[in-house]
Amino acid sequence: MDWKPDSWRSKPARHIPEDYPDPAALAAAEDELSGYPPLVFAGEVRTLRASLAQVARGEAFLLQGGDCAESFKEFHPDNIRDTFRVLLQMAVALTFGAAMPVVKVGRIAGQFAKPRSAPTETNDNQTLPSYRGDNINGMEFSADARMPDPQRLLKAYGQAAATLNLIRAFATGGYADLRNVHNWNLEFVSGSRQEDRYSALADKISEAIAFMEACGVDGSEVRAIREVDFYTSHEALLLGFETAMTRIDSTTGRWYDTSAHLIWIGDRTRQPDGAHVEFCRGVENPIGLKCGPTLAPDELIALLDALNPKNDPGRIVLITRFGAEKAEEGLPPLIRRVRAEGRNVVWSCDPMHGNTIKAAGGFKTRRFDAILAEVRAFTDTCRAEGAFPGGVHFEMTGQNVTECLGGSQEISEADLSSRYHTHCDPRLNANQALELAFILADRFKDYRKTSI
Repeated sequence: MDWKPDSWRSKPARHIPEDYPDPAALAAAEDELSGYPPLVFAGEVRTLRASLAQVARGEAFLLQGGDCAESFKEFHPDNIRDTFRVLLQMAVALTFGAAMPVVKVGRIAGQFAKPRSAPTETNDNQTLPSYRGDNINGMEFSADARMPDPQRLLKAYGQAAATLNLIRAFATGGYADLRNVHNWNLEFVSGSRQEDRYSALADKISEAIAFMEACGVDGSEVRAIREVDFYTSHEALLLGFETAMTRIDSTTGRWYDTSAHLIWIGDRTRQPDGAHVEFCRGVENPIGLKCGPTLAPDELIALLDALNPKNDPGRIVLITRFGAEKAEEGLPPLIRRVRAEGRNVVWSCDPMHGNTIKAAGGFKTRRFDAILAEVRAFTDTCRAEGAFPGGVHFEMTGQNVTECLGGSQEISEADLSSRYHTHCDPRLNANQALELAFILADRFKDYRKTSI
């Protein structure tokens, strides 16, 4: 293949900052990163691709979730643990509802950079570069903080490595053991409707494990009970960083982006002749592709031709993000064209980005009802068009934030200011995320009943 890790540099590149004050310092930081150990390994990536191939065949479900943009300030083991724990709870609910394995992928350990709608912002008659994520510049509105700093790339690598180290310990060191399912509750979910449903579900799991062990099967020797496979993902936005983390696998001779197991191309950077598509077409990682209202069926097929010419299942995750009001109209033409072409893809729904609104006080927020409406439109449309609704992609956190309106907690606009902690986009809190997981699980139960 006529491709190299840096061949993207000859292509138009959107949303990559060009205002680093010292290009030589940026090049030096990227060169230093190229000598660092990989964050993930080729064998793990191949395992994820095999699991996503199951999703593409309708034999598993993809749960992808985590922070909108990780920050240096909120980096803490408790925050990592709580997000991991909520994803485990959601996965348990979905496993019961869908009666199939759930592939667990976090927006974590690398989701720092964010594309912005404008390169600058103005406050009190002062115009400065926009905040682009902690691995580029700082959130504080000052000239020094907003100056892109290459050393932030090295700090982001260190935070990602520490995060992955802790996640691997949680996933394989006993914390994720299903026999601990009752211990995964978060304190601030106590007394809620979700706690009652989760406790009932945990009772069923404990009874099933007790029955199995009574039949002579030792749960401590069954890996599926004792451990979980957990993968990381982020938007491949800063291609200099991604290039520095791209390595040849010694066993296959193929290129892998070792910054994450799965990387995705955003709705703003998916130009077929652009730098981001050029980079992603050459690595073996699963590639997510955000699909919004401006994506035409012909362009989608051109992107699939570039990114997955062999039509390998498990390679492409199409992450739809239309907004609740546009999903039923915008999604069917894409599904029909993909099915007509016989393309192997995973269909997943991002119900967050198309439903962002401005609330009183200038807070960006999302309404729980709109998020739920898009998930429902996605699952119903996929079923009607003969495609498998294979996944969901949430911006969420294990922290007790008040950033999205509604849900069983009935968070109002007046509540937003009390615990609005996000550095970029509003996130579901643990209660809201678990509530959505249960609703989605119920829909899959209904699908299974009607298909019998």
